[in-house]
Amino acid sequence: MKIKAAVLHQSGGHSRPYTESRPLTIEEVEVEKPGKEEVLIKIKAAGLCHSDLSVIDGNRPRPMPMVLGHEASGIITELGEDVKDFEVGDHVVFAFLPSCGRCEYCMSGRAALCNPGAKANNEGVLLNGDKKIKNNKGEIYHHHLGVSGFAEYAVASVYSLVKIDKSVPFEIAALFGCAVMTGVGAVVHTAGVQPGESVLVVGLGGVGLSAILGAIAAGASKIIAADISDAKLKVAKEYGATHSLDSSSESALEDLKQEMTLGGVDKSVEFAGAMPALDFAFNATKKGGVTVTGALPHPDARLSLNPLTLVGQEKTLKGCYLGSCVPTIDIPRFIELYKMGRLPVDKLITHTLKLEDINLGFERLANGDAIRQIILFD
Repeated sequence: MKIKAAVLHQSGGHSRPYTESRPLTIEEVEVEKPGKEEVLIKIKAAGLCHSDLSVIDGNRPRPMPMVLGHEASGIITELGEDVKDFEVGDHVVFAFLPSCGRCEYCMSGRAALCNPGAKANNEGVLLNGDKKIKNNKGEIYHHHLGVSGFAEYAVASVYSLVKIDKSVPFEIAALFGCAVMTGVGAVVHTAGVQPGESVLVVGLGGVGLSAILGAIAAGASKIIAADISDAKLKVAKEYGATHSLDSSSESALEDLKQEMTLGGVDKSVEFAGAMPALDFAFNATKKGGVTVTGALPHPDARLSLNPLTLVGQEKTLKGCYLGSCVPTIDIPRFIELYKMGRLPVDKLITHTLKLEDINLGFERLANGDAIRQIILFD
């Protein structure tokens, strides 16, 4: 099948603005028929995320060339062999890490750590090792996190998909594949926020703002939003944060500990992807508290940490991937919260655009002028 897709040929080295350097090219590519335990999906909506941007700017190297995009929703149009539990016409959300269901981590309920899924993502292939995309010259293109959602159609493993309620608009559904799953999951699963606890959210992109909505849904009593952007701090207050502060301010930590809390927050979550932000989140967490990071900094980044603080104050520092979720369980649950009005994630969408405008979208994202932008397909 011949389709249009946004292809990245080089990770890093692209000058700004992206509207001029155009790191992503819109090309006609061929998508092969789905194989064993695979389906063909007509993409209906795909979100632009900082994780995509990290591949474009070289902070998250991936095998090239690649059809980018990992946050998407669509309709199944064709089934491969041995497909169970899915039918043509089903509406689905992609999970950006396939869960094999058989490795030790999947069997113990930790799908975010699936070994075969991580291996496939690192190699730019589907879960079974397939590559289903090639250009008009027959050259093979890589898959992005088992999704490659910046395209009119995608072949995916059934282990990368979650069936959803058909009443949910596609542009809303796509958000649950990354921003919502990661942000809300970090709060309710990784940090384990309990009703009445205080929460700090550092880094107010789509994932961070999802975390604020998750903290509200979890019953947090005090939600402090931190960023270096006044505009994002204003948005966070509109979303329901009880306090906001510029984390780069010299007095920020003192203000948080002495004026906003009694010595620090119970739980903090960080999504900025910068070491000063994680350092701030950890130092803002009180004794016995939990700090979670779900960001993806440059691979060479390092955190300076005094182990005596961990011991003497019994603090916990945790990593979070995929929101520590089991997508087949948590995505439907989070969608139900959205339908009940308890996760108003539609607020995250600031722009919609066409595939041809994707470089404009990533320039907006890199410049901090957007939260979640959704590509809509006919």
